[in-house]
Amino acid sequence: MALWSGRFEESVSGFTQRFGASLPIDKELYAQDIQGSKAHAAMLAAMGVIAQEDADAITAALADIEQDIEEGRFAFDIDDEDIHMSIESELISRIGDAGARLHTGRSRNDQVATDTRLHMKQRAASLMKANLRLREVLASQAEAHMDVVMPGYTHMQHAQPVLFAHHLLAYAWMFTRDFDRLSMAYEAADANPLGAAALAGTTYPLDRFATTEALGFARPIPNSLDAVSDRDFLLDLMYAASVSCIHLSRLCEEIILWSTSEFGFITLSDAYSTGSSIMPQKKNPDFAELIRGKTGRVVGDLMALMMMLKSLPLAYNKDMQEDKEGALDAASTLEDCYLCMAGMLETMTVHKEAMLAQAKKGYLAATDVADYLAKRGVPFRKAHEIVGHLVLLCDKRGCDLDDLALADFKAESDVFEADIVDALDLRAIVDARTTYGGTATTAVAQQLQEVRTRMAGDLACAAFGS
Repeated sequence: MALWSGRFEESVSGFTQRFGASLPIDKELYAQDIQGSKAHAAMLAAMGVIAQEDADAITAALADIEQDIEEGRFAFDIDDEDIHMSIESELISRIGDAGARLHTGRSRNDQVATDTRLHMKQRAASLMKANLRLREVLASQAEAHMDVVMPGYTHMQHAQPVLFAHHLLAYAWMFTRDFDRLSMAYEAADANPLGAAALAGTTYPLDRFATTEALGFARPIPNSLDAVSDRDFLLDLMYAASVSCIHLSRLCEEIILWSTSEFGFITLSDAYSTGSSIMPQKKNPDFAELIRGKTGRVVGDLMALMMMLKSLPLAYNKDMQEDKEGALDAASTLEDCYLCMAGMLETMTVHKEAMLAQAKKGYLAATDVADYLAKRGVPFRKAHEIVGHLVLLCDKRGCDLDDLALADFKAESDVFEADIVDALDLRAIVDARTTYGGTATTAVAQQLQEVRTRMAGDLACAAFGS
């Protein structure tokens, strides 16, 4: 029987019961629902709203129900519609009127908001830990490959040589910003709606600060309408997940390219590759492709919630039942992607010579040759033009800049001297970029230290104490 059956002469049809049920999704929040109910019962007893013996009976029965759920003995019934009704109906069947008193001063509106916030705090903290694990792998791989020079690209064309470590640390900083977004999503969820009731608060003398402390929230939400209708914290989490998936997708695209025969920069572990059902020679980067594909799904989850919320009046509306499935999917998908990416990077083989060979192609020393001239008084735009002529000469001869004779350089400018050869050495080119954030070995070593310092600070995040 529905909780609102006193007002209705007929029950909903079997179809609409199934259509309107959220139990298949929100039963994942059972632990948070029980946690919130225990805190509510204890507060009701402390305020004299219900008897202490009733609160004790409620707490004991809820603990038994939680154990039954965890051990697979609890039979969920779709007629219960949602996790709140499922647990409450079982509670009443076990302890009678004491269980029926639990809902005093509470609505499913503030109850579901409380459950969702508690669950998403936990999910955000778990994602932050997985994020740190991935950043540690990136930092370790960067440290292990500080001597590897690779071509840097713009427009997917060879541009300038960089350290492979520098390239990896660019992603470490992306995921650092993702950690910040996840942390902000955690903080957004860390507010207590319990006690707001349906929308206007309640006439019972509830202590919302007591339940805030009992549930580990940072603060109670000060407006009851906002408390039951706000889902911004879900948007924050799903936005953070979407941006991080986009970063993962960018890295996956590079991993896929690097593992091709054309690049040959890396070889993925067999554990993170698959074969072909028809071509025995194939070793496919399927898991990098799958992470790239899942990005669209997570971004879609965010778009769905934004469209659901865009024109809802205050306060609670049934539309909000659609808030959890996408959020749960986005969080679990991102966590799986983090774990997969960390394993894939940690076990890959880096081919140093292949990267160096490609770095020697495409005139990657051209900018440094122009700088050579500019440092000797030639206006940079003129230097740019001179080096452009030299590159054109190389194109016609089918050679690279370091294949040219000193006479070829002098034919374009008398400023060139024999030491131009030093400007063509790739390692020297890399190590000349010593500015903060540059690709020189010294600069990358400093950057790596900053990455590790930031990770150490993030490990102390308050979310991990929850």
